[in-house]
Amino acid sequence: MNSVRIPLARIAHARSGDKADWVDFGLFAWNLAGYRLIEREVTAERVRAHFAPWLPGEVDAWALPNILALKFVLKGALQGGGARNLRLDNLGKAMAGALLRLEIAVTEAELAEALEAPRVGWWGDVPLANPLEGMK
Repeated sequence: MNSVRIPLARIAHARSGDKADWVDFGLFAWNLAGYRLIEREVTAERVRAHFAPWLPGEVDAWALPNILALKFVLKGALQGGGARNLRLDNLGKAMAGALLRLEIAVTEAELAEALEAPRVGWWGDVPLANPLEGMK
């Protein structure tokens, strides 16, 4: 099967924030097909490696399948805390964009499924859907 590399931004969105010297990420897939990919490909180790130039600490990770999300906490990510750090755009909100640039390998069929499946959400005229429907 042909594999392609894609940035997470193609199949997910992220929210992040910071507290003291930690950055907290929520990585949300748009649908179950995308969730299966991020759950498989985006591990604490991959996130730590992605942020290695800035991150002397550890990364904790939790799967949140009921909301099609992964949660990550990056410890020591702000060089002592937001107010003490000299790095530009050092706060957690800026780092969500950097997480979405992380590239993962997926097959062309997996990518097509993730892009073509309806987005699950609670906005506008999109019907409510059970995000766990069809999950193994």
